[in-house]
Amino acid sequence: MMNRIFARSSCVLPLTVCLLAGMMFPGCSSSRTDSTADQAEANEASSTSGNGDATQEASSDSTEASFEPPVFEADAEKLLASRLPIERTQQGWIRLFDGHTLFGWAIGGKANFRVEDETIVADQGENCLLTTSTQWSDYELELQFQCDEDTNSGVFVRTTLDPQDVTADCYEVNIAPPSNPFPTGGVVERAKGETFDTDPEKWHTMNILCDGATLRVTIDGTVTCEIDDATRPTTGYIGLQHRDGRIAFKNIQLRPLGLKNLLADGLEGWTVREGMEGEYRIDDDGHLVVDGGKQQLETNAVFGDFVMLAEYKMDDPKSNSGLFFRAIPGDEMMGYECQVSNELIDGNPLKPADCGAGGIFRRQDARVVAGEPERLNSILLVAEGNHFATWVNGIQVTDIVDTRKADENPRRGLRLEPGSIIVQGHDKTTQATYRQIAVAVQTAAEGSE
Repeated sequence: MMNRIFARSSCVLPLTVCLLAGMMFPGCSSSRTDSTADQAEANEASSTSGNGDATQEASSDSTEASFEPPVFEADAEKLLASRLPIERTQQGWIRLFDGHTLFGWAIGGKANFRVEDETIVADQGENCLLTTSTQWSDYELELQFQCDEDTNSGVFVRTTLDPQDVTADCYEVNIAPPSNPFPTGGVVERAKGETFDTDPEKWHTMNILCDGATLRVTIDGTVTCEIDDATRPTTGYIGLQHRDGRIAFKNIQLRPLGLKNLLADGLEGWTVREGMEGEYRIDDDGHLVVDGGKQQLETNAVFGDFVMLAEYKMDDPKSNSGLFFRAIPGDEMMGYECQVSNELIDGNPLKPADCGAGGIFRRQDARVVAGEPERLNSILLVAEGNHFATWVNGIQVTDIVDTRKADENPRRGLRLEPGSIIVQGHDKTTQATYRQIAVAVQTAAEGSE
C-alpha cells in the first residue's frame, strides 16, 4: 500500500489534504501512475529489541488500540510553518517528520504509531519499527524523545526494514531502563555505553552521528556511546521502535555528511552546451547565475546514488529552472528532472503550476510548493536505486519509486546507471541564482537494485 495525498476540496487556502500512511513495501510512497505523462515523455525523448533479536516478539495484546493505516490531515499553512530557516537548510538539515503527517514513513507492523500534538507516539501493539522510506549512509540525526520509566524502545540507524540480527542488519541505539543489558544510550549487542537515566516528565535530545566507521550517541549533551567499527551495514533506513511501554518522538531532523559544492571552483568541471541561447556565469559572490533562454550546464562527472543539496533564488514567480540527474552524458536534457519552480495556481501552495519546486517532472508533483520567490530556498534530493525523495526548505515534498522498465533514457524508463547533473535554463524568462549545488555520493545498500 502507498502513501497518497488527497485534496478534499478545490477551494483556495487553507485547502486540507489527507495523507494515508499504512503498511508499505520498501520505499512505497505517494507516487502517481500517469500513463499519459509516460507516453508524452517517451514521445518527447524520441525527438529491535533490547535483547538483540530485532523486531519479532509481540510486546502487548490490546483490544483498544487501532492498527488500521492511520489517516492524517494538514493544511498548507501547517506544512509551510514546518519549514526550517535557510541558515539551517544551507547546512543540509531537513525534517524527517513534518509534525503533522507520516509522509515519508512506513509502519512495519501492528503498532499504534500515530501523530499527536506534532509528536509521533506509540504505546500498544507489536514489537516493530516505523521506518523512513529513504535510506541514508553518513549523516547526523537529531531528535527528541520522551519515555516512561519501563519503556523499551530504540532508534535504529542504517537498518533494514525488518532487521533480524542487530549485529548485522542495523545499529540499535537503545531506549531502555538501567536494568536492561543495553540501557538508554547504548548500542544493542555492540556497546553498552554510559547509562543515561531518563525522566518521564522531560523531553531528552538524542544526537546520533553516523560517519563512516564512526557511530557516536549523545543525549542531552553527554556522549553515552561511541564505536569506531561501524562498517556493517553502511547504509539503511532510520527506524523508530515500539516494543514495550509508551514512547514519543518529535523534532526529528537529519543532516547528510560529505556534501561537496560542485560550484566551489566556478564552472570548472562543468560544460556549457553549444548552440543554445541562455547564459551561465559566476557572479562576484561566487554564485551561479542562469539567465535568458533555453540552455544546459552539465557536469563532466557522473553520479548514480547520491544526495544533492541546491540553494536557489528566483525573484519572478514564473521563472523556471530545473536540476536534471542521471542524465545521458552529452545529450540534451535526457534525464530525470527535479523541478525548480515556485509558481502556484490561484495562489494555492497545494496546486503547483508546473510540478512545483522539488517535484520530479512527469513522475510526481510536489505535494506542496514550499519554495518562494525573492528569497533563498533549498532543495535536498536523494537518489537511491529506483527511489527518489526531495525536501524543500526542510520539509519533504516528494517520495517516489520508479517502477517502469529499464531504459537508458529516464524520460522513457528506469535508469539506474550513473549520469550527469544538468542545470537547466528553461526559457527567456529564466533568471535564477544558485548559491551552491553540493553532492555526496551515497553507498548503495546491500541487495538494492
